[in-house]
Amino acid sequence: MAYPSQLGFQDAASPVMEELLHFHDHALMIVLLISILVLYILVATVSTKLTNMYILDSQEIEIIWTVLPAAVLILIALPSLRILYLMDEINNPHLTVKAIGHQWYWSYEYTDYQEFAFDSYMVPTQDLTPGQFRLLEVDHRMVVPAETPVRVMITAEDVLHSWAVPALGVKMDAVPGRLNQTAFIASRPGIFYGQCSEICGANHSFMPIVVEAVPLKMFHNWSTLMLEDA
Repeated sequence: MAYPSQLGFQDAASPVMEELLHFHDHALMIVLLISILVLYILVATVSTKLTNMYILDSQEIEIIWTVLPAAVLILIALPSLRILYLMDEINNPHLTVKAIGHQWYWSYEYTDYQEFAFDSYMVPTQDLTPGQFRLLEVDHRMVVPAETPVRVMITAEDVLHSWAVPALGVKMDAVPGRLNQTAFIASRPGIFYGQCSEICGANHSFMPIVVEAVPLKMFHNWSTLMLEDA
């Protein structure tokens, strides 16, 4: 998860998030090179008194500053489109979870099981135990198997919400009356935190999301225990 004064992204916990981080670095280097070039041209233009008629009026230069930006845009657009299609791809998910946004908590339904659903509320500050994070911990985590394709179907019961977990590279709007879907693969076991990313009312800041990725055997034991308690 994020730490104080962090400038970059969280560590990637899914293949899609790794691709997003690589694309971010790729685009940032292009922006940096463009900024250096523009700064150099500005300084050279302001600091010199020399003029050249071939710079002030030159067909070749006009061709260069038309073709070069187009090439740069292509270098940015192609990787971006590739990741866009990767994020939209959902191939044979092994588990489907339905996330329902409410004011101001989340409900989860494991649709591959019968009558397997629970609500997930934020843990109040006074009830936190040592090691838990304020405004991020919940009483019931969404538990999924690691290294397994998971589909999340997202909707809302009242107003607009947004189900977002940055480390997994997932963010999808929850719209009343509409069922959106996204997918992710947790690359490793761990606990990944997120929050509602759509302003949804007075307690918008108090409906966190916690995804816990565990080995498949532990997930089977957890689901069996939850079904018995239900």
